[in-house]
Amino acid sequence: MSRQPARWQRAIDWLGSLERATRPVADESRTALARRWAALPDHVRTPSQTLGRMAVGCEGTHGVFPRCNFTCTPCYHSADANRVRVDGAHTLAEVDRQMAHLAAVRGPHAHAQLIGGEVTLLDPDDHAEALAIMRRHGREPMSFTHGDMDYSYLERMALGPDGTPRLRRLSFAGHFDTTMRGRRGLRRPTSEAELNPYRQAFCDMFRRLRAEHGVAFFLAHNMTVTPGNVEEIPQVIRDCRPMGFNMLSFQPAAFVGDARRWREDYASLEADAVWAKIEEGAGAHLPYRVFQTGDERCNRSAFGYYLGERWFPVLDDDDPEDLAARDAFFTYLGGIHWGARPALLVARLARVLAAHPRLAATAGRWLARRVRQAGGALALARVLRRGELVPMTFVMHRFMHAEDVKPAWELLQRGETSDDPRIVETQERLAACFYAMAHPETGEIVPACVQHSVLDPAENATLVELLPLPRRRTAPVAATAAAKDEPC
Repeated sequence: MSRQPARWQRAIDWLGSLERATRPVADESRTALARRWAALPDHVRTPSQTLGRMAVGCEGTHGVFPRCNFTCTPCYHSADANRVRVDGAHTLAEVDRQMAHLAAVRGPHAHAQLIGGEVTLLDPDDHAEALAIMRRHGREPMSFTHGDMDYSYLERMALGPDGTPRLRRLSFAGHFDTTMRGRRGLRRPTSEAELNPYRQAFCDMFRRLRAEHGVAFFLAHNMTVTPGNVEEIPQVIRDCRPMGFNMLSFQPAAFVGDARRWREDYASLEADAVWAKIEEGAGAHLPYRVFQTGDERCNRSAFGYYLGERWFPVLDDDDPEDLAARDAFFTYLGGIHWGARPALLVARLARVLAAHPRLAATAGRWLARRVRQAGGALALARVLRRGELVPMTFVMHRFMHAEDVKPAWELLQRGETSDDPRIVETQERLAACFYAMAHPETGEIVPACVQHSVLDPAENATLVELLPLPRRRTAPVAATAAAKDEPC
């Protein structure tokens, strides 16, 4: 008889564990979201704000591999970055420290970028382990690269020693634009169109990896925007649409990083003008105010999909029913970890629907609107049969000039507000930052613009001492001409 209470206790414990595991939003996530929302400045607490309601924001690494083998104009890294040796042990230790701090402060789940100099300078095993570390800390990682890599590197990174996948899914952001110098076969591109074969080859490597080894992928395309290539944005979008990317991200250049690489008047790039070029390429109005990510002056995002050659938004900003659906999503589904195992995600969604059955009707009406938008069920079925539904998100990230960030950050650290309108704007944008980096040694989590404008120079100078480059013998005079394009 004494065994009966023990069995009941085990059953009760199991049911308790099941209840906690299937809670739509984990208690730690709910706490982190509430803390993030409370820290936001009033001007971004809008009905469309995702921070603190759907996510805590995006995260990135710093100081983990500053070196790059390209020379870009501009480059947001400080002048010392390319004097730091790539060291796998250092990278893995720092990624672990930074991700642990982010998880402790910002909750158990977030998207995070494995970023620094050039990620493919890491040994493939170290690259794979860095991604594994990020996942162990609840982060969904994305590797940022200039895309000039071989299939053999990608395969060695994705597969373990036994030849089976150690990474079931990869997310990469490939950076391609005319500001970049050093790409094999095209060291100095003169037009964006010249880069299209390299963009396509990048996507084809991942298709091959999926075909040969079953490794899924998500690819984003990054492009630095300058006065010299802003007019080419529409054609870049039209060219990239069928290649295999699911996100096209544009970053108007700013005066930050290595001043030796500043070539144009980046201050002339107006946000509305750049976004108009993105819309021209998409062939559609891009409703970036449906979902706000931090401060609108920093980030614009439009989520949608192509059906054939036409782009449609997931939610339209001039449709009251779509906006009501967004509000319901925030209220009942905000904070759910969409990257959970499928069975667990289904159980969590089932609990939400059981508690709020009207959500099913809201979802049904949303789906009906999308079908009508596509021209009806038969037209949609034809497009799906041909495999012409392509998810596509358009993004613009506007970084801030270092000369504004430095005084703005110093004042924020002292709890003071500037009397200069330009610096006040910078302070507001920093306070609402969507993209942050961790400093476990100080307990801080800082905006990425602060990292690159204020902290990078001293950090990289320290890393030069910690991880110096191997000494090289002086090259013969005749060889110096061949080295003129090497990183500074």
